[in-house]
Amino acid sequence: MAPSKFPVIEIFGPTVQGEGMVIGQKTMFVRMAGCDYRCSWCDSAFTWDGSGKAEIRMLSAAEIAAELDSIAGDTYSHVTVSGGNPALLPHLNELIELLHGSGIGVALETQGSIWQDWFLHIDELTLSPKPPSSGMKTDWDVLDTIVGKLSAQERNFSLKVVVFDETDLQYAISTHQRYNGVPFYVQAGNEDVKEQDTSLLLQALLSKYMWLVEQVMASAELTRIRVLPQLHAWLWGNKRGF
Repeated sequence: MAPSKFPVIEIFGPTVQGEGMVIGQKTMFVRMAGCDYRCSWCDSAFTWDGSGKAEIRMLSAAEIAAELDSIAGDTYSHVTVSGGNPALLPHLNELIELLHGSGIGVALETQGSIWQDWFLHIDELTLSPKPPSSGMKTDWDVLDTIVGKLSAQERNFSLKVVVFDETDLQYAISTHQRYNGVPFYVQAGNEDVKEQDTSLLLQALLSKYMWLVEQVMASAELTRIRVLPQLHAWLWGNKRGF
């Protein structure tokens, strides 16, 4: 059987992971094209809106691994697969198994809209259901099934909700209460994904983060959680490839 090909839109790093349960982790990134959502504030819309179509390369797992080694040599031991939504790729296990065979850890984030059996082999899996500000609607039945399967297999996974406003915060509270045994993160959202002045963006991000911290500290419903900034945006703004 011929190896599967994956729609790779960029490979870069090493850099620090800026979000979720592996924030601060030194990692390489493999970004896949394609998404089943159309979030209003998406910071990687080029993966699905057509603007990055010319950048997509169809690569096998072996070709991806070779490019990772070519870029980073022996300076990495961790890969983050991102998108878009990489859960759209049913044969991603081919890349996961190849990386694991070389001693490379694998992290992945998805909105929890699609189940794949290879979720069970991800080292750090983040489920990030999208709040009302995204314009998307959560299918709770699907997310319940995903959380149930991962919990039954005692996999290393977490939930993360990006928060932009009070309505999103209430969504985060209800999500946390629904899955109160799962490690939970809230993250301040980036409201201006087009701002190119990093210093201006940092001030806005810091203000939003301070607001979110204050809200969580005053909340009786949000106790066993962690409050995150979007670390890569603090460091590099809206630039790609960092």
